[in-house]
Amino acid sequence: MGCYNISHANQVWSTDITYIKTKEGMVYLAAIIDWHSKAVLAHKISNTMDSFLVMDVLDEALSLYGTPEIFNTDQGSQYTSEIHTQRLKNKGITISMDGKGRATDNICIERFWRSAKCERIYLNEYGSIRALIEDVDDYIEFYNHQRFHETLDYKKPMNVYRESILANEQQNEAA
Repeated sequence: MGCYNISHANQVWSTDITYIKTKEGMVYLAAIIDWHSKAVLAHKISNTMDSFLVMDVLDEALSLYGTPEIFNTDQGSQYTSEIHTQRLKNKGITISMDGKGRATDNICIERFWRSAKCERIYLNEYGSIRALIEDVDDYIEFYNHQRFHETLDYKKPMNVYRESILANEQQNEAA
C-alpha cells in the first residue's frame, strides 16, 4: 500500500508486531499508526504474541480515536483471526492485508519500528519488562508530541492528527 495519497487522519491505519529482547526474555510490541499523521494511536507490550495482544491494541485505538476507513495488516495469524477481522467488519472498516513477504506494504509502521529501535530501544538494555514498558511509553509520548517529522513538514504527529480531524469536522459541518 505505501504511505502515498493519504489525505486525512483516520483514512488508513496500520498495525504490526515487533520483537524486543530483555533480560527476562523476548517480548512483543504491537502498535497502530495513522498513515496521514504518523501518530501512534495505541500500543502494548506483551510476553505473548497472540490475538489478545492485537485485540487490546485495536480496542484501545478504536475507543480513543474512532474508526479508520482502511485498516492495514500483514497476514499474521493474529490479524487473520476471526475475532480481529470480525471486529473490523462490524465497524465497517475495509481490511487491507500486505502481500506475503512484503514488509514495504506496511512501510509506515516499519519506519516507526526503525525510529523507536534506533533512537531508544537499541540504546538501552532492559533488565525487566516493566522497565521496557515505561521506556517505550515515554518514547511514544516523545514521538507523538515532541519529535518533529521531516515528512510532516517538521510538524509533530499528534498535532497533524488533531489538525486533520478538526479540518474534517469543519468541512462536514459546512457541507
